[in-house]
Amino acid sequence: MAKTTQQIVNLNPVFPQRIHLQAAATILRQGGLVAFPTETVYGLGADALNKDAVAKIFTAKNRPGWDPLIVHVRDIEMAKSLAKELPAHFLTLAGKFWPGPLTLVVERSARIPDEVTAGRSTVGLRMPKHPVAASLLAEASLPIAAPSANKFGRTSATRAEHVLDDLGKSVDMILDAGPTTLGVESTVLDLTQSPPAILRPGGVTREELEAVIGPVTLAPSVADELAKRGVASPGMTTQHYAPRGQVELFEGDREDVTNRLIARAIDLRNRGHKVAAYVSDEMVPAVTPVTELVSSFGKWGDWERMARRLFAALRVFDKQEMAIILCVLPPATGLGLAVRDRLQRAAGKK
Repeated sequence: MAKTTQQIVNLNPVFPQRIHLQAAATILRQGGLVAFPTETVYGLGADALNKDAVAKIFTAKNRPGWDPLIVHVRDIEMAKSLAKELPAHFLTLAGKFWPGPLTLVVERSARIPDEVTAGRSTVGLRMPKHPVAASLLAEASLPIAAPSANKFGRTSATRAEHVLDDLGKSVDMILDAGPTTLGVESTVLDLTQSPPAILRPGGVTREELEAVIGPVTLAPSVADELAKRGVASPGMTTQHYAPRGQVELFEGDREDVTNRLIARAIDLRNRGHKVAAYVSDEMVPAVTPVTELVSSFGKWGDWERMARRLFAALRVFDKQEMAIILCVLPPATGLGLAVRDRLQRAAGKK
């Protein structure tokens, strides 16, 4: 497809205008790239069955070829056509959580190019819930390979302007339907293992999965050098989702976290560092005087809101050139597990 002038199109997030979806679907069918919102983050989409189109994703993101892509599907029938077979629990989980933020890893069919899976025999499939993503899949009538629409390893995009900041003119069309509602990526569950393994925590919690299918395991991170030999899912390396500033994490009860974070901020500022903080509403009055920039995620314990605002806050800190970012680390339960995962990787596990 010849490179065209990039289009940024505003869509109604609930009832997206079909004329714009038709234009985006045409771009996909012709081998181009379209950025679009899902309920998790914005995705950078290409025809998953077109290896040349898929290659453009890797080029635009500076993404290494060893990191596989998730394939978004319109319905169960499309998913079946992309799998060699459907493993145990697939239909049960899809029936419960699709459309939604759950990616299921299965043995792939021969229709999926190696470029999508990094040469692996498995592929991650997801049916997104966002009306724009769902309508685009229906209009295009093809599976869409779509990682997050940002440079590889950096903070994910939860708004269209984040896509533009990171990818510039390398995308043929950006569908702008406002901020995403969840704010962290999908849970990736590997059904080719027994018991099934969470490769990446996300929007469907471990507790929700276990209530449906019983015990699931949590896969460890993959050291960055070992990752180059291949990983089973995106987001498994120890350094990922990272802003330019160094992230430092604090966990414990609110009073203890507040006191330690304040002491650290004072020490850092005395040494000449620009310090930002991502904290709860209750912490803001105490933290504000000792930092250059503070962003609140809401009430202490509201980890869902923390997830929704996380990546946008990190991007603001980057724009303000904050050298050190001090963050609350939620407990490893519910959606807190996914937020914790993103923050630990943003900090490089430090």
